[in-house]
Amino acid sequence: MATDFEGKKLVVIGGASGMGFKAAEDVIAEGGSAVIVGRSGQKLDDAVASLSRSGSVWSIEADLADRDQVVEAQKQLAEDHPDATLLVNSAGFFLPKLFLDYEVADYDSYHDLNRATFFLTQTVVRGMVAGGQGGAIVNVGSMWAHQALAVTPSSAYSMAKAGLHALTHNLAMELAGEGIRVNAVAPAVTRTPLFEKVFPADQLDGAMEQLGGLHPLGRVGTPQDVASAIVFLLSSASSWTTGAILNVDGGVMAGRN
Repeated sequence: MATDFEGKKLVVIGGASGMGFKAAEDVIAEGGSAVIVGRSGQKLDDAVASLSRSGSVWSIEADLADRDQVVEAQKQLAEDHPDATLLVNSAGFFLPKLFLDYEVADYDSYHDLNRATFFLTQTVVRGMVAGGQGGAIVNVGSMWAHQALAVTPSSAYSMAKAGLHALTHNLAMELAGEGIRVNAVAPAVTRTPLFEKVFPADQLDGAMEQLGGLHPLGRVGTPQDVASAIVFLLSSASSWTTGAILNVDGGVMAGRN
């Protein structure tokens, strides 16, 4: 019996770990294939090796802060994977910093990532339009695009993620006529490798437990919690959903403990 993703190809921007990796894992488990775009290194190699046990996987190495490498990734996507009809934009990083302490390089790092996301998405969408089969895109936004937390001052991060939410709405309108749905998830605190750069290793467990207390459901999220929502939005189960920002946040947007 064919599954919802049988024979479909997913591109994951930033899929070497965390939510993007788990989403790729789930799609491959249901008969799909995946293209993982990520920075070169052991993490990318390990991700591809792991995913390859279940299905077809390709990798494209690119530092998304390097414009030349992004252009090269666009070429590879256009030439080798124009048949992709699913896209997840999950690349990101999170480094809380006080507004008055920001330097230009800090600010640019977030918006270089948004620039890469914008043009890589454009490349994949061109393939979807040319193929005429429609498609589905899920952007990984953030709760921080909706509201701020005093314990994690994140003005540039929030600004960048708010832009990604706005892109979601605009593309949902522009691409609806092509049968391409565009949605986003907005996670709250989720235990991914991003937080390994925020807290020292010996403090990470305690920090996650403390931050978990902010959430009405009493814990921080896992990559699978968010990936399950991403996969739902990629699937035909959400075929009448586009332009949505789905809060996957343990209830934080409802209220905080």
